[in-house]
Amino acid sequence: MFFRNVQCAAEIIHFCKPVFYNQNSQKNRYVRLQVRNAFHNTRRGGRRTVTEPNPIDNILIEEPLKLSASGLLKPFFFTIGVTSVSLAGCVIWEYENLRSHASSFLKKPGQWLNAHQKRVSAYNRSEPGPIRKWWSSLRESEKVFFPILAANVLVFCAWRVKPLQPFMIKYFCSNPSGRAKCLPMVLSTFSHYSTLHLAANMYVLYSFMPAALASLGKEQFVAMYLSAGVISSFASFLYKVMISQPGLSLGASGAIMAVLSYVCVQYPDTRLSIIFLPMYTFAAGTAIKAIMSVDLAGVVMGWKFFDHAAHLGGALFGMAWCYWGNLHIWGNRDKFLQYYHSIRKDA
Repeated sequence: MFFRNVQCAAEIIHFCKPVFYNQNSQKNRYVRLQVRNAFHNTRRGGRRTVTEPNPIDNILIEEPLKLSASGLLKPFFFTIGVTSVSLAGCVIWEYENLRSHASSFLKKPGQWLNAHQKRVSAYNRSEPGPIRKWWSSLRESEKVFFPILAANVLVFCAWRVKPLQPFMIKYFCSNPSGRAKCLPMVLSTFSHYSTLHLAANMYVLYSFMPAALASLGKEQFVAMYLSAGVISSFASFLYKVMISQPGLSLGASGAIMAVLSYVCVQYPDTRLSIIFLPMYTFAAGTAIKAIMSVDLAGVVMGWKFFDHAAHLGGALFGMAWCYWGNLHIWGNRDKFLQYYHSIRKDA
C-alpha cells in the first residue's frame, strides 16, 4: 500500500516558496516583484551560462495594501466558507455515488439483465479508445491524483504565457497585502512556477496518496485536500500580518503537508526511506516530527526561503483531521445527508 521510496525530510519540505516585495521609490508608486528561479539556486560552482531572463522578473504590479489585523477578517470567513463548501460538496458526491451504485441493484432483474446485455453488446461493437483503456487501468488513488496533476500542470503552463503573467501574479499567488486576497488563497494551491517545485510536490503527493485514500476514501480525501489548501494559506496570511512582512506565496505545500501528516500520524510505524538511500529507513512518526520541527524553527527564526507558516498550518490541519475531524466532522454528516436526501426526493 505504501511507497518506500519517499522524499527525505529536506526534499519533502521543499514545497511553497514565498516571494517578498521590494518597494520602489518611483512616482507611479509601483512595486517591482523580485522572483528567484529555484533551479538556478541549486547550481554550484563554475561559470553560469547565459540563460533567458526569468519571464516574471521585472513585472510591475500595483502597490500592495498595508497589512492590518482587520484585513484578515474577510480571508477568515472565506476560509470557513471554502472549507464548508468543500465538505458539503464531497458529502453530496459520496451520496450520489452510493445512490447510483445502489440503484443498479434495486432495479427489476429483467430490466437489469436487458441493460447489462445492451452494454455488453455495445462494448463488443465499439472497441474503447486508448484514453478510456488507460483510465480504466488506473487505481482509485491515481484517478484522483491525475486530475490534480493536470490542474497543476495547466497552471504551470499558464505561467509561461507572458501576457497572462500579471493575471497569474494577482490571482494565483496568495498575498495578504494584495488587492485580490480571497480567491488566490485557493488558486495558489494549484500554482507552481518552478519545474523542480512542481515535480517535488507532485512526487510526494503521488507517494502518500494511496495510503490516505485507503483510510479516507476519495470523497473525504478531496474534501480534506481542498480544505487544507485554503487553511494553510490563511495560516501564511496570519503569520505575515503578525511580522508585518508582505509577500507572495504559491504551491501545493499546505495541502500536501496535510496529506503527509495525516498518513504519518495514522500509520506512525510505517517505515520510510530516502529516495536515493533506500538502505536507511525511519518511522513515519519520526519523519513528521522532524519536518514540523524544521518548519516551527523557520517560523520562530523568521526564515524566508520557504513559507514555513503554510507548511506548519497544513501539517497541523492534517493531524487535527486524523485525531478529530475524521470522526467528529465527516463522521457526523448524517444530518446533512438526511436534509439533502429530503430535498432531492422532493425535487
